Amino acid sequence: MGVSGGPGIRPRVLGEDPLPGEWTPGGPPRVWLLHLAGLRPGGFTNEGPEAGGLRGDGLGAGVPANGALLDDGPRPGAVPGEEVPDGDLRPGAAGLPDDGPQAARSPLDAALRDHARILDPAERDRAAAFVRDLHRNRYIASHVGLRLLLGAYLATDPAAVVLVREPCPGCGGPHGRPAAAGAPLHFNLSHAGDLALFAFADTPVGADVEQLQPAEVVDEVARVLHPDETAELAALPAVGRPEAFARCWTRKEAYLKGTGTGLSENPSVTYVGAGPAPASPAGWTLTDVAAPPGYAAAVAVANARGPLLP
Repeated sequence: MGVSGGPGIRPRVLGEDPLPGEWTPGGPPRVWLLHLAGLRPGGFTNEGPEAGGLRGDGLGAGVPANGALLDDGPRPGAVPGEEVPDGDLRPGAAGLPDDGPQAARSPLDAALRDHARILDPAERDRAAAFVRDLHRNRYIASHVGLRLLLGAYLATDPAAVVLVREPCPGCGGPHGRPAAAGAPLHFNLSHAGDLALFAFADTPVGADVEQLQPAEVVDEVARVLHPDETAELAALPAVGRPEAFARCWTRKEAYLKGTGTGLSENPSVTYVGAGPAPASPAGWTLTDVAAPPGYAAAVAVANARGPLLP
């Protein structure tokens, strides 16, 4: 599937490009994309632990903790109101074979089939809390993808990676940047719609991917941006605002996620720009990421030297 052309760096695509080798300190930041459409983690049921599935404990509506601006929305080609049936999640669904010599067609396929072992208890509980199977599948696939990449960079079993949270720089609470305990690298994850974006670097890094939004949504939300960004959007023809807004928002959220504050910081404070080239805040490098049509993406790296590379 890959990504379309356009400005910014071209990410590698998980499931299409080979897995990376062990992390080499001093290298450039690495950026990866995962297409979530059609991925169905094998062996999952939503019938509780007694049925061999994840625990379904009704913890809430299961809005993804991904920093996405709005609900993920329907996947391309979906029938309005369509739910992904539970039956599509059993082993062998969506092209994942039940067994035999072709069972593990790729590292990604194998990891998706083995997600119940790879994900930690907190991730499994989080997955079980989603009401819609579509959202649950996206969450599982993106977190399996994250662990698969971390396992490759750290030369370890993806299940052995211990995910933690750094202290929040604002309040000191345990909800700052995600981290891998003892790892020599920083990472960040974002997912929206049918895409997940991963960024890895030697220094703190933030990543964000968003779907383009309708003009009425753009006009409403643009008011919370930096005044200069709001003015830049207002000066554009209406047809160009959704793309420019998505560009601006992904830059801003990538930076705020990189700092560890996220949207607890007022998005009107820092200027990142809505034009073709990002305006990097002091001490950071902001770069747009090439994404498929209908999406925008960006990464922010602290104290980065030189250009960003995939």
